[in-house]
Amino acid sequence: MTKRTSRAVATAATAAPESGSTRSISVLIADDHVTVREGLAAIIGRQADMHVVAQAVNGREAVTLWQAHRPDITLLDLRMPLLDGVEAIEEICAVDSSARLIMLTTFDTDEDISNAIKAGARGYLLKDAPWEALLDCIRKVHAGEISIPPSMVAKLAVGMSREALTARETGVLSLLAQGKSNKEIATTLQVSEATVKSHLRNIFTKLNVLSRTEAISVAIQRGLVQV
Repeated sequence: MTKRTSRAVATAATAAPESGSTRSISVLIADDHVTVREGLAAIIGRQADMHVVAQAVNGREAVTLWQAHRPDITLLDLRMPLLDGVEAIEEICAVDSSARLIMLTTFDTDEDISNAIKAGARGYLLKDAPWEALLDCIRKVHAGEISIPPSMVAKLAVGMSREALTARETGVLSLLAQGKSNKEIATTLQVSEATVKSHLRNIFTKLNVLSRTEAISVAIQRGLVQV
């Protein structure tokens, strides 16, 4: 055997995977908290069937790194700079609707869960879940399954049964949460105060509340507004 042939055989043997071996799950982590990213990377890095390909510090970088690496799984925080988790998921799914994305967050309102699933998330998990649950979620989503804890599925079902606010009602509610008066809301939205009062009546009915303070409290709990 010539030296050239010997080198070619050696190279081929090194590049070829062993019989029966499976490819490691590539994971992209997107979170604006360095301790969270490093903790997740350490846990995932210890698994024989997973490896981290990149880490993003905001939603915009998450989309850019996803395009560069096309990971098997992407873990995204919900609240991030530049683009939040839902917006990042929407941009990624616009390129590849089959992308396997998991929302990993501290927020679990029915609105947050619903928005993530509608955007294209295949999994939803809280950051305080046991690391075994996280790894199980990654493996399930990689296998093509949807992975959402039963408690969140129940919360999502309750949220879906409620009458949804319109875009204008959500806008009024957001301004209400900022402490604006009816007159200020009317000026901001360029409508009459009577129209604002009409929207508030509808909001109170849909949220099943009796006051502005209660409406704001329920809206925050359900993730309808951010303060």
